[in-house]
Amino acid sequence: MTTTHALAVEELTIGYGDRAVITSLDLVIPPGEITAIVGANACGKSTLLRSMSRLLAPKAGRVLLDGKLVHRTPAKELARVLGLLPQSPLAPEGITVTELVGRGRHPHQGILTRWRREDDEAVAAALDATSTADLADRSVDELSGGQRQRVWIAMVLAQQTDLLLLDEPTTFLDVSHQIEVLDLLTDLNRTRGTTIVMVLHDLNLAARYADHLVALADGGLYAAGTPEEVLTADGVRATFGLECRIIEDPVSGKPLMVPVGKHHTAAVGKAG
Repeated sequence: MTTTHALAVEELTIGYGDRAVITSLDLVIPPGEITAIVGANACGKSTLLRSMSRLLAPKAGRVLLDGKLVHRTPAKELARVLGLLPQSPLAPEGITVTELVGRGRHPHQGILTRWRREDDEAVAAALDATSTADLADRSVDELSGGQRQRVWIAMVLAQQTDLLLLDEPTTFLDVSHQIEVLDLLTDLNRTRGTTIVMVLHDLNLAARYADHLVALADGGLYAAGTPEEVLTADGVRATFGLECRIIEDPVSGKPLMVPVGKHHTAAVGKAG
């Protein structure tokens, strides 16, 4: 089992240059749970994840991990606890799948530390979990977008951190592989207690897989809570400008968002 860590932001203002994307945000990530961050394009989802992982310094406020400032924590020390999969990461030209996944072990290596058996085991387990073991000797350059995404996920799994931040982990994946990846992350959370925070565009997948939803809008927090509390017709209208009906997902029992277009006005289930 993992160690439980507390991740929170207080009065956080972040952005680029003179432009603030998010202003005065307070947020606590529930430890040991799966949190999905949702919201319209350019609302600050990825920017928030970058700041929580130390890649983007705050303009004001702070990000705290176990009560300590993330942006003053040495990078390697932080990487032993918190793993990040950013959007569209770039792999060095010619690197093989095994070599890339092996980079997830770097935070556990010292200057004089040799590659160990446990490193091999971590890489093999990550490849197996993401169904990429058959790609091990191939160059990352040769892979399809979906294959490459699964390999990147394998790399952060090999890092074996107690906290995982993933920015659109289902990007480039077909529906089948999206479900496989989200099932994998759920298994990791349920069996090891890994705290997972992920940005997702698909509201219904977010509601199905997350214990906790965070909805961003207008440069700040619109709502945070269970999927039932956050995914409502009023909430979708406020954050996406979309009319919808909320019904019960027949598989998960979670709320399911059904868009209502101007050509489809018949009532669908019970409105949320």
